[in-house]
Order: sequence, then structure tokens, then C-alpha cells
Amino acid sequence: MKPKGYKRTRCEKRNMSKCADGIVRTYNAIESKYAERLQENSDVKEFRCQVMLEGLEIGEYCSDFVATKMDGDLMIRECVFRKHLTKPMTAKLLDESRNYWRRRGVTDWGIVVDKKKEEDANGEEPTA
Repeated sequence: MKPKGYKRTRCEKRNMSKCADGIVRTYNAIESKYAERLQENSDVKEFRCQVMLEGLEIGEYCSDFVATKMDGDLMIRECVFRKHLTKPMTAKLLDESRNYWRRRGVTDWGIVVDKKKEEDANGEEPTA
């Protein structure tokens, strides 16, 4: 979930056939990888990125992905780095998003986080 007009990081633009706008705009590695997964998912008919949440009391924010499944149901995904999950503002924004979509009858809401770094037996990260 990002503020409207988010410009803090570089925007990657790619063409994807399932994207309703034709061009997918992602702002980090999690979003980029998840867009690829949506493109490959046979249960997803189309998806949109950075969808504006109208009428939030906390300000103007966008959901990261809104996908329409083959059965017509919506699937909402917010992308968050694992290290930000414990931050109070992140939790508040995720709650706002979930409640926004629940009020609109969407039950398939979730978050996408980056993989946890694995450590070997010596407590060091693997090199390969």
C-alpha cells in the first residue's frame, strides 16, 4: 500500500497481457515478482496495479494489486517487506486496506512478503 503519487523509488514499467492497463508499474522486487506470478496464474483473468482507495480518512493511498479471478471474484494483495511488518504505520495501513476491501464485499485479501533469509548451521547466510 502506497501513498498516491508515490515517487520514492524507481518505477519499473513492463508490458503484461493480463494487466488491465497493459503496462505494469512496480516499485520494488516483491511487486515485480508478484506481477509475474499473477501473469502466470491460470486462475487470474486480469489485474491492476496501484489501485486508488477512495475515501480513506487517513489520506490517499493505493492497493498494490487488484486481480479479477476467472470466477469474477476480486483478489487483493498488498506487498510488504518483512522488516516493515512490525512498524505501527505499516500495520495501520494494512488494516485500512483490509477494512476498505471488506466493506466492498471482497474476502480474498492478503499480503505478500519477501522471503526470509536462510542461515546455515554457523549462523551465516548461504553464499550460493
